This record gives sequence, C-alpha cells and structure tokens, in this order.
Amino acid sequence: MNTIVKQIEKAQPFFKKLSANIYLQAVRDGFISLMPIIIFSSLFILVSAVPNIWGFYWPTNVNDGLMKIYNYSMGVLSLMAAANVARALTKSLNLRLPKINQIPPASVMFASQIAFLLVAVDPFTNKVGLFFTEGYMGTKGLLAAFLVGFIVPNLYYVCFKNHITIKMPDQVPQNISSAFANIIPFALSTSFFGLFDIFFRMATGTNLAAWIIQVLAPLFTAADGYVGLAIIYGAMAFFWFIGIQGPSIVEPAVEAIYLTNVDANMKIVQAGGHATHILAQGTQFFVATLGGTGATLVITYMFALWAKSKELKAVGRASAIPVSFGVNEPILFGAPLILNPVFFIPFIATPILNVWLFKIFVDYLGMNGFVFNLPWTTPGPIGLIMGVRFSIQAVILAVALIVMDGVIYYPFFKAYDMQKVAEEAEKDKIAAENSDPDTDANVATDAVVATAAGDIPLGLTKDKKALNILVICAGGGTSGILANALNKMAKEKDLPVEAAAAAYGAHSDLLPDMDVTVLAPQMDAMKDSLKQEADHSDVKMITTTGKQYIDLTRHADKALKFIVDKL
Repeated sequence: MNTIVKQIEKAQPFFKKLSANIYLQAVRDGFISLMPIIIFSSLFILVSAVPNIWGFYWPTNVNDGLMKIYNYSMGVLSLMAAANVARALTKSLNLRLPKINQIPPASVMFASQIAFLLVAVDPFTNKVGLFFTEGYMGTKGLLAAFLVGFIVPNLYYVCFKNHITIKMPDQVPQNISSAFANIIPFALSTSFFGLFDIFFRMATGTNLAAWIIQVLAPLFTAADGYVGLAIIYGAMAFFWFIGIQGPSIVEPAVEAIYLTNVDANMKIVQAGGHATHILAQGTQFFVATLGGTGATLVITYMFALWAKSKELKAVGRASAIPVSFGVNEPILFGAPLILNPVFFIPFIATPILNVWLFKIFVDYLGMNGFVFNLPWTTPGPIGLIMGVRFSIQAVILAVALIVMDGVIYYPFFKAYDMQKVAEEAEKDKIAAENSDPDTDANVATDAVVATAAGDIPLGLTKDKKALNILVICAGGGTSGILANALNKMAKEKDLPVEAAAAAYGAHSDLLPDMDVTVLAPQMDAMKDSLKQEADHSDVKMITTTGKQYIDLTRHADKALKFIVDKL
C-alpha cells in the first residue's frame, strides 16, 4: 500500500497544475458567487412545495408569488453564470497585463450577457411586440454560458494586449477615456456571437444552448449510471487523498449537470412523477461526501468515541462538530486521513458505495432524487431527508448510510488505532527512560508568549491602524474557524488585529484591502495563482502545512505569533 501511495504522490504535480487551470477556476469561482441565488431561490421552492407532502396547498396567488421569485432568480441563472464566469476569467487574465492596461470586468460581464442571449434565446413576435423564450436562461443553458464566459474575456484580452482600443488624448478624463477603450472589444465580442448565431442556426436549425443539450444527452445519462457515479465521486475522493482539493477539479465538469438535474427533478415531482436523476449537489454534499470528502462523518466519531489512542481521540473530539457540518479538514489533516496508506481503500470506496446505495433507493424503492438545493453546511442526514422532499425511505437511507460507512471504516480504524497506541507507548517508554526526576527539563510545553499590542507591526500595514488578515480555504469552513479565533482573541486582548475568512473564489474582492493572507493547506495547488494576486495587491502571502494549520485554528495566540513572525 505504501508503494501505491508513493506512486500516487508522483502524479501530484500534474494534478496540481490541472487544479490551477484558469478555466476550471473561472467556472468554480463563478459558481461560488452564484450560490446566494441558488440557495435563496431554493428556499422559496421549499416553502411552496414541502407543505404539499402533508396535504396543505397554498392559495394559487400565494404559490404563484413564491414561484415568481424562484423563476426570476433561478430562471435566469445561466445569464448570471455567463457574466460571473467571464468576470472570474478576466481576473486571471488581468494578472498577465500591466496595471495601467487592465480589462474592465464590468464591460466583460455586459458583453457576455448579451453574447449569451444571442446564442441561447429564441425570439418570437406576437400582437404586443417582440419577446423571447426563457427556456435556456435557467439551468439548461449553463454549458453555453460557460463557453461564452470563456471566449468573451479572451477577445478582450487580445484587444487590450495588442492595444486594439480607441486611445483618447491625455486631456480627456480617465473615466471617459476608459469607456472609449471598451468600445472596440465590446463591439468585437457581441458582433462575433451575433454572426456566429446566424450561421449556427442556419446549419443546425436551433440555438447553441439547445444543441449542446441534445448532443450531450447521452453523457448526462451515462453520468447518472453506476459507472459514471463511481468515476465522479471516486475521483473527488482520490484527488483529496493525494492532497489536492478534489471538488476543485471535478465540480466544474459536473456543475451544469447538477443544477439541470435538480431543476428537472423538481418539475417531475410537481407533475406528480418520480424524480430519478441522481447527480446533484445534494448527492455530493449529503450522500457521497457525508461529513466531507471521503464520507468522514463516521470515522470522525469513531476516533472521538472508540479510539484508545490519546492522539486520535483528541483529534476526533476536536473535529466532530466541524465534520458534522461538512467541514472535514480538521480530520483530514489532523489524523491524518489523506496520504495515509491505512485509509486509502475506505476513503475512495465509501463515497462510491454511498452513492450506489442512494441510486438503489431511487431506482427500486421509490425514493425521489434531490429536488432542492441546500447549503453544503447542512448536517448530512438532515440535508438528505430535506433535499429529497422528506420521505420514510430517506430516513431509512440516512441510517443505512451511517451503518454501512461504519462497517467499511471500522477494520481500518482498528488497525490505525492499534498502530497509534503502539507509537504512543514507545514514546512514553523513551520519555520515561530519559526523564530526570530532579528537574523539570523534560517537561514539554506548547506555551506561547502572549502577543501584545506593541508586537503588531502596524508600520507594515496599509492603514497603519490594524493588521488586516485574510484566511483562504476551499469552502470557507476552516478559514472561518481561524479568522473567528483571531478576532475573538483580538477583542479580548484589545489588539489591533482584524481577520476575515473567504472561500477560494470569493476572496478577490477582499484581498486588495488586506495586509496578509494565510492559505489553508488545500490551497497548495492554487498557491502560484494566489501569489500573483497577492503580489498584484501588495499583500504578504503565508502558506501552511496540514497539521500546522489545524493547530493554528485551535490556538489563536500561536496563530497570531506565527503570522507576525512571518511578517
């Protein structure tokens, strides 16, 4: 098993490079910004549809009002996605351009929205006037939105890099000069997609968004099968096992399928049918990755409750609450589970078996697939039960998943626990042999000298008033733990320190105002692009390793001293 892990480690550079691809980042970052829309709109579906389960139906005008909010938010998701993906890609492309010649994100977003409407919306005319169909402005048009979001920023980049813009005299105010500089790339982008749409419709008889759905329909079906599900969720676990944030590579490829399937499931249920689409965000959050990638909920509580190893019991107890809400970095790096040969098999196999069992319940026991999108921090069993619109099958499945995960992980847990107990006994033996009862020299301590206000290097900060720290992790979970700990300590000790947390992709707006950014270990694959961003904004970047980072989240004094020492 050690040989397998060593071979896997050799492939890390390739996968890190893949994870840092600017187009994958653009899809991922674009969707992070869209999460408020997805979750907000789903709340109205919950209010509208859940009472139906118990025979209560809202009056027609109330239900129409709830659905109107959903349709005017989720119903234009692809239009928003085209703009947001383009904005995220523009951010990466701007790092390659001089600061005095930057592509304006707002102009790119407007051009992308117009381009998307051209290739994804069908116009029609009635007695009142010109209208357009909205069918592909929602989740069905996401793949077309991605293409538009990739192409428009590159057209702008070519124009700005080669100075194909209207140059105004120096006497013209900067805001007016910038507006004229946008005219040529804006006209090029919209004209390109306008001409493309004309010839594409002549060749295919349909719009680009509809054509993509037709062509990829077999892929959507295959992804919902047992083999497709195994590849998708096995890949997520595999990448995390080798130390690369798995969803960052896999999610951009399936995000469009996720949202399309949930929308389709909801419409099927509303029509009185059986929703059978499997791939969904809820399937990832609350089934395949129950407690986080690797389905770590059960193994965490095994450590906390059953471990004889003092170290594993402490790690399990410290990680139990975060893992219950899907934040599993404390157990991944604390045990550790990743790159640990003992857990290679259960870490990969458990998510696959979980989603297969879920599919069996949908295919053969009449349970619906996910019809609602819920926040990823919803505790797994609760998210599962709510997401499939409440059913007795879902309750049974939640219990079955916990039992099955326990059976899979238990023998590996016992083997690792015994290994750690033996290691601890050996350490205790060595410590006893080297101890001197007449002195306290052998007493280990993790005490940290308390940081005083005078120790904060305000001279190195941007506002000279406080040290502003941004902690970045993959999903905003552990970064929030560290930032909250720093803020709490700063308030208690009256220190000029302010900390903020951000998920990768949601950090760009915060970064320029910061003095230092601390990267969680799962950001290792993105550290080169983050270094470019940090340098661009004159921000000091600090990287961390696995156990080091988890230790910092638990000891705010140590974390602040670590940051100040780096400065």
